[in-house]
Amino acid sequence: MENPEIWRDADAAAVLRRERARLDGEVSAAAALEGKIAELSDLAALAESESDSAMLSEIAGEAAAVRDAAEELNLRRLFDGEYDAGGCFLTVQSGAGGVEAQDWAGMLFRMYLRYADSKSYSAEVLEESKGETAGLKSATVKIGGDYVYGNLRGETGVHRLVRKSPFDANRRRHTSFASVFVSPQVSRELNIEINPAELRIDTYRSSGAGGQHVNTTDSAVRITHLPSGVIVQCQNDRSQHKNKAQAMDMLRARLYRRLREEEDAEKRRLEENKDDIGWGSQIRSYVLDQSRIKDLRSGYESGNTRAVLNGELDGFVRAGLLWSAARAGGEVGGKPE
Repeated sequence: MENPEIWRDADAAAVLRRERARLDGEVSAAAALEGKIAELSDLAALAESESDSAMLSEIAGEAAAVRDAAEELNLRRLFDGEYDAGGCFLTVQSGAGGVEAQDWAGMLFRMYLRYADSKSYSAEVLEESKGETAGLKSATVKIGGDYVYGNLRGETGVHRLVRKSPFDANRRRHTSFASVFVSPQVSRELNIEINPAELRIDTYRSSGAGGQHVNTTDSAVRITHLPSGVIVQCQNDRSQHKNKAQAMDMLRARLYRRLREEEDAEKRRLEENKDDIGWGSQIRSYVLDQSRIKDLRSGYESGNTRAVLNGELDGFVRAGLLWSAARAGGEVGGKPE
C-alpha cells in the first residue's frame, strides 16, 4: 500500500484496504490471545500458591472463552480459497412435497437470516417466491462480512426434515426436502465469459414487499443462462436496472462456482472414499420429534433443535469445515465438539 501506483486504481486500493484491515484484525486477535493466556497463567500460578479455589474457578471460565476464540482463529487457516474471505449468495429451494416442502424452505431461510444476524453479517434479501399456503418456493439472500463464504460454503446440499406435520389433521410424520446453494460474491472483473446472446432476460412484477411501486411495475428480473440452465432472479429494488445488475452478479457467482466444481470433478472421482457431497446430496437431517439434528458427513449432532433453527449454527459450520479439511488431507487442530 506504500506503492503510489496502487492509488491510481481506486477499486484495487479499496480491495487492499479491506484485506489489510482483515489481516490486521487477525494479528491483533492473536496477540490479544497470547497476552490473555500469559495473564491467566500467572493468575493460575498465584491462585494455586494461595489455594484460592474461587479464583481458580473464575480462571477456568475465562480460559474456556480463550480456547473458543483460539479455535475460531485456527479455523481461519482453512479459508484459503480465492473468495473465502468475502460474502456469498445463499439460495434456498423447496423440494417436491407441496406445502410441507415450502414451509421447510421458509424455516431454513429464516435460520440462515438469524445466523447472519447473530454474526453481525449484512443480509439483503434479493428474491422471495412465496409458497401457495405457507413458506417459500425459493429465496435468495446476499450475505456480507468477513469470511462469510468460507464459513457457509459447506451448507450447499439437501437438508432433510422429519416431523409431525402441522398441515396434517392426523399429525402424521412427514419427510420434506429443501436444497441450499451457496456461491461466492465474485469480482465483476473476474474473467467469466457471459455471452449476452446466450441469456434470456424476463421481467415481471414483484410479489414481495416493497411498496406499491414495486408491485405495479415490471421491476423484478429473471435471467436464464441458456447453455448451463442456471436461473437467477432479483426483485428487491424498485429499479429494474439495479435488479438486473444484482442478478448478473449472482449469475457470475453461480457460473464461477460451477466452473470450480467442474475443475475439481476429476479429483473427487479419484478419491478412495467417494461420498456424494455435490449439489443435490443430503448433508443434514433434522428430526424434530426426536430433538435431533445430525450432519450426515461429519456425524456432528445437536439436540437443541429450537436453537439451531433460530440460527445457532456455529457447531455445524465448524464440524463441516473440519470434515472438509480432513477429507482433503488437511490438518487443523481442535475438535467439532
